[in-house]
Amino acid sequence: MTAAVMLVLAGCSSGEPSGAPAPAASAAPGGTTYPLTMKNCGTDVTFEAAPQRVVTLNQTAAEILIKLGVGDRVVGSGYEIYKPPAEMAEPYGKIPQLGPRGEPVKHEKLLEAQPDFVYSGFGSFLTAEQAGDRKQLHDLGVATYVTEFDCSYHVSVPDADFDMLYDEYRALAKIMSVPDAGEKLAAEQRALVEQAMGALKNKDKPLKVLWFYSTYDGTPWAAGPGGLPQHVSDLVGVQNIFDDAKTKWAEVSWDEVAARNPDVIILADLTRGEPNDTAAQKIALLKKDPLTSKLGAVTGDRFITIPGAQMDPSYGSVEMVPALVEGLNKFR
Repeated sequence: MTAAVMLVLAGCSSGEPSGAPAPAASAAPGGTTYPLTMKNCGTDVTFEAAPQRVVTLNQTAAEILIKLGVGDRVVGSGYEIYKPPAEMAEPYGKIPQLGPRGEPVKHEKLLEAQPDFVYSGFGSFLTAEQAGDRKQLHDLGVATYVTEFDCSYHVSVPDADFDMLYDEYRALAKIMSVPDAGEKLAAEQRALVEQAMGALKNKDKPLKVLWFYSTYDGTPWAAGPGGLPQHVSDLVGVQNIFDDAKTKWAEVSWDEVAARNPDVIILADLTRGEPNDTAAQKIALLKKDPLTSKLGAVTGDRFITIPGAQMDPSYGSVEMVPALVEGLNKFR
């Protein structure tokens, strides 16, 4: 057994005999009452107290906690894939990275940080091959929370919308005993969406869009149903051309893209260093490909660029709406 595991296990033991009474419920003024039990992705998770040593398994998860005002409790993070926004560069920069840039956190590195709580924006990171599966961590006394948008890798979530994202803020704020911060962030983001929607023109004019996320071995991947891109499509009144896909992120083909002939192409601007990650690289690829180069959206430069991280659940996801509204208003 590693020293890190022994430290975690030691932290889980109360030192009380098995028949000792449970500790009395406690709460900070205006905060959360503990023990707190909540159901997350079908799993009951109990928090005996407000977490003080949090590890986030991806960059956007860390940023959400910073936005909730508890970034100083994040003792480690991972899967950093872009430069943090300027307004949070300082607090984010103080968080130790538990692995190489763009790589998931591994179990041993996680335990070395001695967390009492692990939060992930991707279900695939809470597996035995990565940071450890949830049961494994719970057995060590480390509580976990994974976004409800990704309980199972790439599976479509029928009710995925911004209200679900706001509920995640509220759940995290309650876990961290800062409930007012969750309500405040949700209200701010709801107002941003409402303001953007007020600027939308010609919503009734139908447009077909492709949410072009990435390529793997030359094959395009696009947003399908059951994720925030689909919700935003419905919100602004456009048709996602792959809304009939079987997963929220679908492996498609250039033939299918050409056959469905989108009016507008929404480009994920990514900085992971993978082929065709950036929006500029995607545009070059579309203009070079024999099929896509003939599409009206390509010849007419009807492109809208969105930071790739915003297409996954994050505090920046609502910013897709003003960006999309501004772009669509040019093409409607």
